[in-house]
Amino acid sequence: MAGTIKIKLVRSPICTPDKQKRVVKGLGLRKLNQIVVRPDSPVFRGMVKKVPHLLEVVE
Repeated sequence: MAGTIKIKLVRSPICTPDKQKRVVKGLGLRKLNQIVVRPDSPVFRGMVKKVPHLLEVVE
């Protein structure tokens, strides 16, 4: 699937600031180990860079 990235939530956003919780929710992630597929655009890459300690980009 060219042009897409798979993002996985690997840590809970419970004790994170509200801004980081909104980034995770904006990506569409709700549960641990949930994987979502999003377009590979600068918008989503920037959101992933805001919370790299909570997310993992799956190959």
